[in-house]
Amino acid sequence: MIQYPGFDPIAFQLGPVKVHWYGIMYLVGFVAAWWLARRRAARPGSTWKAQDVDDVIFFAMLGVILGGRIGYVLFYGLGYWAEDPLYPFKITQGGMSFHGGLIGVLVAVALFAWRRRRRVADVFDFMAPLPGLGLFAGRIGNFINGELWGRVTTVPWGFRVDGEVRHATQLYEAALEGLLLFAVLWWFTMKPRPRLAPSGLFLVMYSLARMLVEFWRVPDQQIGYFAGSWLTMGQLLSLPMLLAGIVLLGYAYTRREPSGNRAA
Repeated sequence: MIQYPGFDPIAFQLGPVKVHWYGIMYLVGFVAAWWLARRRAARPGSTWKAQDVDDVIFFAMLGVILGGRIGYVLFYGLGYWAEDPLYPFKITQGGMSFHGGLIGVLVAVALFAWRRRRRVADVFDFMAPLPGLGLFAGRIGNFINGELWGRVTTVPWGFRVDGEVRHATQLYEAALEGLLLFAVLWWFTMKPRPRLAPSGLFLVMYSLARMLVEFWRVPDQQIGYFAGSWLTMGQLLSLPMLLAGIVLLGYAYTRREPSGNRAA
């Protein structure tokens, strides 16, 4: 058993402005994605330029922030919204949804692709290995905030929180949805792959990791379980991702279209 140290969620304060660790983790994620994208764009044969990277990361940032908050309200906070019309704007009361953020990024990146006359599939593939480190940082932010704990457990690596020993599911997700996802996708995209293969692999890996950890994670109190004591909103939202990822991988390796991210 490990005693949870009880971190202060506020990193520092500048007058009336409080800077939270969770916000810093978002910044770390965006900077990491930008740096990785710049590295990938600089490789010989890449059809991406530095300006393209700067613009697509900006579009993705808007998609993550707007989609993540809207998704949280729609997927997890409709009851709160019904009681308070201003709830969507109270970002300190309830957080962000990955699935909402993903939808927001897809829309924003598709808009970028349309403006730049790029194939949407190619832009999705270029972005596929970039979110892993950001997802890792975000889950560390959850751990610092002391939120999204797992079930009560007796395993020796559990954390004692408020008198109970619980699974640190934030760290499980940081390892699986973050580091492992990044490592595999970065390695996978080091070589040319068929169009939509990186996107499909991202969807499959994230959804499997999320659905697995949800068996130990306690669902949001206002939602609870959907079936017995195991089916959660996170699993329901991840299932379409898994199916879509499998379809994309099958399509990619059946058609074997070359990616437009590398010069012919």
